[in-house]
Amino acid sequence: MGEFPNDSPEPPRGVPESNDGSRSLRGARRAELEPSKRLRDAIVDAARAQAIATGWDGVRMGGVAQAAGVSRQTVYNEFGSKAGLAEALARREVDRFVAEVRAALAAHGPDVRAAAYAAIRHTLAAAADNPLVKAILTSARGGSDELLPYLTTRSELVLAESSAALLEWAGQHLPEGDPAALAFAADTIVRLVVSHIVLPRTPVDETADHLSHLALHLFHTAATRPAG
Repeated sequence: MGEFPNDSPEPPRGVPESNDGSRSLRGARRAELEPSKRLRDAIVDAARAQAIATGWDGVRMGGVAQAAGVSRQTVYNEFGSKAGLAEALARREVDRFVAEVRAALAAHGPDVRAAAYAAIRHTLAAAADNPLVKAILTSARGGSDELLPYLTTRSELVLAESSAALLEWAGQHLPEGDPAALAFAADTIVRLVVSHIVLPRTPVDETADHLSHLALHLFHTAATRPAG
């Protein structure tokens, strides 16, 4: 009594048990989703590499499939169309860029100038090396009619998220500052960085150096201004 019947189906292996002995549905779903995520990531990686190398107009679903090591039909099954693949690529590019900005800021803690320099330099270098990032940041028009709409419609979002990342970092390390002044400083720096991407005048390192000095001044002023 209390034993499982002999014909009870065996639960799937590799799924962790909960305290009452039942299998964890969350673990099972995660195990099922991981291969699918790896597959989608591999396809998006291949599409990204080809878009950077040839421009989105030169990207072909068959070429993406071959580079990812899957069939052409698999690419269509995952994304539905080339437009669906563009959507996935644009979304991931935005997420990746904002995460890199946050990491650059966090790596330098309370050192305002060093953190600002790292984030600004990374942004300038990324835009110079990667036309996808430049399109996101500057709302660039022209070129591909198929990919850019997915990128440019996110330009305001990524600029807002970049400003938010800078403001979050500043608020953490400059807690006595005036919130409105800190927000103005963050927004000003982001807008200036974008303007130098659109119309660069000096090498990346030099531009980042000048803008980080300005960031130091703006954030120092905001930090010493009483809130309210």
